[in-house]
Amino acid sequence: MPSSAVARPPAHLRLVDPAKARAGAARRRRTGAAESVLARKRRARRINAVLAQTYPYAVAELDFRSPYELLVATVLSAQTTDVRVNATTPRLFAACPTPRALAEADEAQIQEIVRPLGFYRAKTRAIQTLARRIVDDFDGEVPGRLEDLVTLPGVGRKTANVVLGNAFGVPGITVDTHFGRLARRFGWTEEQDPVKVERDVAELFEPRDWTDLSHRLVYHGRRICHSRRPACGVCPVADLCPSYGEGPTGAAEAASLLRYEFAPGREELLGQLLAGRTRAQLQADGWALSS
Repeated sequence: MPSSAVARPPAHLRLVDPAKARAGAARRRRTGAAESVLARKRRARRINAVLAQTYPYAVAELDFRSPYELLVATVLSAQTTDVRVNATTPRLFAACPTPRALAEADEAQIQEIVRPLGFYRAKTRAIQTLARRIVDDFDGEVPGRLEDLVTLPGVGRKTANVVLGNAFGVPGITVDTHFGRLARRFGWTEEQDPVKVERDVAELFEPRDWTDLSHRLVYHGRRICHSRRPACGVCPVADLCPSYGEGPTGAAEAASLLRYEFAPGREELLGQLLAGRTRAQLQADGWALSS
């Protein structure tokens, strides 16, 4: 984008009057903990509805074709990006298409494959130990129950909920760093512990919404509601957020902070996603989906 061009928000974003956003944030900061449960629930569901319109294409950003692939990819995603994991796992799953194949694979071979992800020795041990447990305790099939998944080495509630929600269709809330940050900014919880955040947020929504809500908050956290400088001036839920004003409120400055398909200059990619093109289709056409 030329340096003289003015950054603009995507055309489909809900526009919020800054004065209304400032007034709403001030009112909610004054109310704070005094907001009734019913009022918080209604506001939370309005936020979810707006985010559904903002990110109608929100899905898990790890590529997978089976519960096994998603489980391994999620374990590998620790301390790296989904983009790097997605670039690495095709080779891994071509060499090890099943838990048994991974469990029995040569350790040095797996280390070489996962080397680009960092901590490759530890990650190799982790996924091979995981695969052996699946083979020994679950007949080579990834279990579809939370209580079974969390018995696997390296699998906590977050990873289990990712797999359950996206590979088995079992509702779950996935509390990663983005989800926890946004849940606190939205005033849905004051907790830092992921299990307590999950509990508080679950009380505001029907179980059928949990998995999609998780995707939407992650998308929003990566594209607009950043940790250090949230793009408040172009946020579609600014009038529903008590934290409005933590980042730039001017539309042009805020728009310059947008990332991924919302970033200035990526309008065609956003149009493709809004038209219903899948991640797999776009990647096959050569689109880079990273920020």
